[in-house]
Amino acid sequence: MKVLESRSALGEYISEIKTDGKTIGFAPTMGALHAGHLSLYAAARPENDVVISSIFVNPTQFNDPKDLEKYPRTVEQDIEKLRDSGLVDAVYLPSVEDIYPNGAISEKFDFGGLENEMEGASRPGHFDGVGTVVKELFQQVQPDNAYFGEKDFQQLAIISKMVSDEKIPVKIRSVEIKREESGLAMSSRNMRLSPEMKEKAALIYETLVKVKDWFRIISIPEIKKRVQEIFEKEEAFDLEYFIIADEETLKETDFFYAGKSYRAFIAVWAEGVRLIDNMHLE
Repeated sequence: MKVLESRSALGEYISEIKTDGKTIGFAPTMGALHAGHLSLYAAARPENDVVISSIFVNPTQFNDPKDLEKYPRTVEQDIEKLRDSGLVDAVYLPSVEDIYPNGAISEKFDFGGLENEMEGASRPGHFDGVGTVVKELFQQVQPDNAYFGEKDFQQLAIISKMVSDEKIPVKIRSVEIKREESGLAMSSRNMRLSPEMKEKAALIYETLVKVKDWFRIISIPEIKKRVQEIFEKEEAFDLEYFIIADEETLKETDFFYAGKSYRAFIAVWAEGVRLIDNMHLE
């Protein structure tokens, strides 16, 4: 596995691949890799000639400087995990200057309102930062296929919108959420939880499973009330939001309409760590 530590090194590598007519699968990350990340490369491996990873903690998508400071950085361990997996041909480790040669400032995007829901409401500017870094990485890596996990479903929808609007020649592939044995969605932020809280946080998944059972049997306002009651009883958690939304528009709904696809979204604070999850509703 090649370790590419500059934009110029990446450029030379991509030029060779394109000259040989090989296809590229790509999944960008912010590091602190876990099995969820590796599942992206497992999906990419059979569909592409070359699989590339990137590790870059993107400063423009953090609206809270403290959150950026606390974000786990484990580059050496990440490289070993990628190497040991046998799934990745190269990993790109850009500097801030490689991504933002004119300073770390986000481009402004119109995501058709997708950016104003859920995460966007509580993290202003976050998705402009995501769009900026992903667009730049796509320009540098030139992938044929790019892989993103459904845990960040809103991010997946926004990147798909950007690619469509800007006619970027890459196919966006979604990969199902990878979970701990307890059901907790795998996340780099889980590293900041105590072992006891990591077990307790399985409540998030357990609640979503209940919501899936309740959906279409109980009204959506009643479902929301039950979810709020579940977390009110648990002092260790602070429920930031729970909504059921249209999967296409991400607009919250209070009623089920035939022919539409819906998904439950949740954000919970535990030990100062913000955890998100979601589940498709049949």
